[in-house]
Amino acid sequence: MLLIGLTGSIATGKSTVSSLLSQPPYNLPIIDADLIARQVVEPGTAGYNAIVKYFLPSTPDLLVPVSDPEMPENGPTGKGRPLNRPALGKRVFGTSPERVKDRGVLNSIVHPAVRKAMFWAVVREYVKGKRAVVLDVPLLFESRLDRFVGTVMVVGVRDEEVQLERLMRRDGHLSREDAENRVRSQGGVMKKVERAEFMGGVTVWNDGDKEDLERELRRVMGEVERMSPRWWGWVLWVCPPLALVVGGWGLWRNRRVGREWEKKEQRERAKL
Repeated sequence: MLLIGLTGSIATGKSTVSSLLSQPPYNLPIIDADLIARQVVEPGTAGYNAIVKYFLPSTPDLLVPVSDPEMPENGPTGKGRPLNRPALGKRVFGTSPERVKDRGVLNSIVHPAVRKAMFWAVVREYVKGKRAVVLDVPLLFESRLDRFVGTVMVVGVRDEEVQLERLMRRDGHLSREDAENRVRSQGGVMKKVERAEFMGGVTVWNDGDKEDLERELRRVMGEVERMSPRWWGWVLWVCPPLALVVGGWGLWRNRRVGREWEKKEQRERAKL
């Protein structure tokens, strides 16, 4: 089964591409890391408790405000009030040392739980005999999940201003400074494009309208089909031992390419 690691940066159109891939003519199952990330921090979960313990003392508005009868003190389920995501976002989005530290703490809480849930979701799709599955992961490289996929697909735009305009149009409450912080906190999308190409992945350019995006996606999926034809997927599905060997080789290759990328980045930083 081919695992397609779909990523991008905020407001590049990754969610739109994910939606298109779930529809005809592709009909691919989507495992959405953002959705899972919300589920693993719902009130009562271990992730929720860890976030509240770390952030609440310094973030008074971390939880959704009490509003009887809609939001009682202990939340609708009695397990606690939901997280106030805009307040948490202000704590972790940005490039200052404090924001970077807080973002690292949040990621250390959320990422392990998300990886575990995604693993079992992939297993379920494999058992169903699916030819390919899309892992929709905004921080694919940062969480090192790129090591486990067969193809990396980055949704990119060539002009950062396009991102900012889309983000402010989508989230009207954001100032330009807030939008810039959110864009930069996820890293430049062109760097993700470069990294995907370094490891043999593909890029879906989304600088135009939806029709342009649909044409671009057809082109890219044709490229993916050529790299991993349908017949090869069926061979691996009917022969699990071969699938394990191929999967192991792919993991080894991706780890090796990842180390080469990191060394390349270190050399470039040393030149500055």
